Amino acid sequence: MGAGMEEIYQITASLRHLSFGKQVAVLTDARFSGVSTGACIGHISPEALAGGPLARLRDGDVVRVCAQTGTLSALVDEAEWDRREVARLDPEEADVNAHGLGRELFAGMRRNVLSAEEGACTWL
Repeated sequence: MGAGMEEIYQITASLRHLSFGKQVAVLTDARFSGVSTGACIGHISPEALAGGPLARLRDGDVVRVCAQTGTLSALVDEAEWDRREVARLDPEEADVNAHGLGRELFAGMRRNVLSAEEGACTWL
């Protein structure tokens, strides 16, 4: 019997046993299996890599998730947000992240995927 995408399942399963687990939302560009529980939001476009707003988030930032409007909002002072530089991977780090764990299989999709606003689809 499979356990879905194990790396994502282990995260959501672990949150059930932590005192603060119900206060954590898991946001990922991966998908969730049917056994995942909690606030799981998957299939986020890789827009951070393209310099989008997710690239301005920093450790410790609080993000509001609104299921009614389908929005994510960083609760960061506007002036601080505007001062922040977009996080970028240096080419060597990007190369390391592109290999192993089956990542080569999806290299073409990462190279060609459109933004969420454009349907997050590829034409390979």
